[in-house]
Parts: sequence; structure tokens; C-alpha cells
Amino acid sequence: MNSIIRLIRIKQWIKNLFLFAPLIFSQNLFEGDYFSKVFIGFITFCFLASAVYILNDIADVENDRKHPIKKHRPIVSGEVKVPLAILLAVLLIFLVVVSAVNQNYKFNLALLSYLTVNIAYTYKFKNVVLLDIFSIAFGFMIRIMAGAWIVNIEVSSWLILCTLFLSLFLAITKRRSELTLVTEQQLNGTRKVLSDYSVTFADQMSTIVASGAVISYALYTVSERTREIFHTENLIFTTPFVVFGIFRYLFLVHKKNLGENPTAVITTDIPMIINLFLWLLSAILIIYKTKFDITL
Repeated sequence: MNSIIRLIRIKQWIKNLFLFAPLIFSQNLFEGDYFSKVFIGFITFCFLASAVYILNDIADVENDRKHPIKKHRPIVSGEVKVPLAILLAVLLIFLVVVSAVNQNYKFNLALLSYLTVNIAYTYKFKNVVLLDIFSIAFGFMIRIMAGAWIVNIEVSSWLILCTLFLSLFLAITKRRSELTLVTEQQLNGTRKVLSDYSVTFADQMSTIVASGAVISYALYTVSERTREIFHTENLIFTTPFVVFGIFRYLFLVHKKNLGENPTAVITTDIPMIINLFLWLLSAILIIYKTKFDITL
């Protein structure tokens, strides 16, 4: 059972929390009906993501055997046989289909898009320079769209823009960390596309998208539409948390040689956890201050 849990990568389900972002910024987080629908969408995406991870692990068996960490994955190590893994993936897809029957067509389109792009990534896109990182970014953006579509709320263009830059930042730093590991340990064949990247190139790209993420978020907090919707200009005070988060992540990537597993970094680094909690708490208090007459 432990091997099965590792295979479906429950820890990676944290990425699907992006579905709740539209709910928070549309001031519907505490609406029971809205929250329950998005929660169902969250679980559905968890099942779908796990199925995709299994398919990816099956396709990457030979390359993962050469990797010092990935060689311990259940399928590669032989803890879980391929037929059982396929059966589990089919079961997860079946659960996704059952859930999708009761959802609107837009949310189902998001599910289909996510599955299609990830299958393309597994068998083709991950070996194409730049297209690989944009495929990863697409996964985060479609989660945002799915969270909005499942409850039929409008998606802010600012939210999409911030998500694009942030997801590209995570994808690029992931490639940088992989490239550093391959170079230091002289590993060959673990990921073909790494030969098209360099540390310098990755650093240049990460600087651009990190700047884009900070600037787009800062502009969002002071935009006229934001001030009109939330009836406050105080959202700008959440910007320092975003800047600190970017800087802290860069520190962990450059000085601690982390970043190959963004989920592990975000969920194990104490300063990062505290910063994320403070950003979320302050954002919710500011966004819902007028709605619930909160005194700050």
C-alpha cells in the first residue's frame, strides 16, 4: 500500500489547490455551495493527475533507472508491476469520468485539455526545448480555469497572468536544478532536453519570469478593477510576501541546490511555509474585510 501511495504521489496533490484561487479572489470562498463544487473539482483533478503520473512513470522507466533519486520510484524499482500500475491508472480515469458526468462542459473541457497536454508532454513535449516548460505551466493555468469554470465565475486576466509567470518560474528552476544535478554527478540520459539548456540560460529565463510574476501581482493589487471589487487599496500590502517567496525560492535553488521537486521545497522549508501562510491570511482578511465587516 505504501508503494501505491508513492506511485500516485499524494504529496503532489497540493498543486491542485490552484483550483481554489478563483474562489478566493471572487469573494466566494466561504459560500458553501461554491466551496463544495470546487472541492469536488479538486478531488477530480487529484485522481486525474495521479493517473498522469503513473503513465509518465511507465514511459520513463529506462531513463529513471539512471537517476539517483527517481530510480527508487515504485515502478522503476519493481515494487509495483507495470500491469498493476496500468490497472490503477484506468481505475483513476474511471473515477474522473464518473465525477465529470455531473459537471458542466467547461470543467470537463479543462479535464480533457489537462489530460491531452500531459499525454503529449509524456511522449513528445518533454523532449522539446521550451515547449516542455510551457507544458508544465499550462497544467497550472488550466487548474485556475477549471476552478472558475466549475462554479461559473469569471476568471481575472490578472490571475491568469500571475499564474503563467509563477508556473514558468517553477518549471525553469526545476530544469536548472536537474541540469545542475546531471552536471555534478555526470549523469547521462536522464532527460534528453537538458542538453538544450544551460545554467546561464535557465538563470536568464528565471530572472525574466520572476520579475514578471512580481510586477504583474503588484500591478494587480493597485489596478482600478481590483480596488473597485474589494473596496480597498490595502491588497498592495501582500506584495512583500510574494517578493520574499520568490527570493526565498531562488535562495534554495542557487544556494541549497534544491528546486528539482518544487512541491517538496514549498512544503518542507519552514520560512516558505510561514510566508505562504501569512500571505494567504493577509489576502483573505483584506479581500473579505468589507464583505464581513472585519476590523483590521
